[in-house]
Amino acid sequence: MTDQQLPDGHRSGYVALAGKPNVGKSTLLNSLLQQGVMAVSSKPQTTRRRQIGILTLPKAQVVFLDTPGIHAPRHELGKLMLGEAITALAEADLALAVFDVHAAPEGVDAQVAQALGGNTPNLVALNKIDLADPASLQEHWDAYQALLPEAEMLTVSALRGDNLAELVERIVSRLPVGPRYYSEGEVTDAFERDIAADLIRAAGMQLLRQEVPHALAVHVDDYQERGEGGAFIGATVFVERESQKGIVIGKGGHMLRDIGTLARRQIEAMSGRKVYLELKVKVLPGWRDDERALHRLGYKAGH
Repeated sequence: MTDQQLPDGHRSGYVALAGKPNVGKSTLLNSLLQQGVMAVSSKPQTTRRRQIGILTLPKAQVVFLDTPGIHAPRHELGKLMLGEAITALAEADLALAVFDVHAAPEGVDAQVAQALGGNTPNLVALNKIDLADPASLQEHWDAYQALLPEAEMLTVSALRGDNLAELVERIVSRLPVGPRYYSEGEVTDAFERDIAADLIRAAGMQLLRQEVPHALAVHVDDYQERGEGGAFIGATVFVERESQKGIVIGKGGHMLRDIGTLARRQIEAMSGRKVYLELKVKVLPGWRDDERALHRLGYKAGH
């Protein structure tokens, strides 16, 4: 469908998701897109860079900007992540704040609200309604409303799907009339190899414990198309210390195999084809505070 064929009043625009780490932004976006292109895990800070998710409807196109969780950075990586989130909010037509309604607001939620306090129109998704205690729901609602008094709020469940259709309707109604920026079949502007790297890291974050998940970085070294045989992906998992390398590999290589199995399934679900995945582990000391290492791993200011 060309712009000339678009219906009258077709709406389009950029919507930045903002929230603290592990509030469910990427899960929500995957549910809205009905495709797992955003890396998710139960650990916070799975999203480390801005990612685009494109929802094309008959009368609208919504370009979501999934951003890293807003937090107090402790490393150079954290500073880059926070910069990504703030930049996306400044550029967007609409800011969608995501809060965890089954818990009361904490200091970082106020930081999120402060980041949204500019001129960008705001809409609030109170996520995890499926976990909320009905007895405390109104109290939590009022507390989040106090953070953003002018914003309209809606309870949703990214996992269960509650109120997602209504959320989309409210988003579209706030976007300006405009063209389509992407073709109908596109759901992201990211390369498949980059999505694969994020899914490998998310699998590691899901299976590993304590500080180790946050010390992980993944670089795809080799990505080969094999026709009907699918694709071959060779990737390196980087950690900061030798002791972490042993944990990631696990006894007899058990943990690395589990990470590879989980990642392969997610990559295959994303790409719709068979994947052969080969992982290795290397130590890159202090990479989260090393600007050269961050650049090598694809973390660049403004990207």
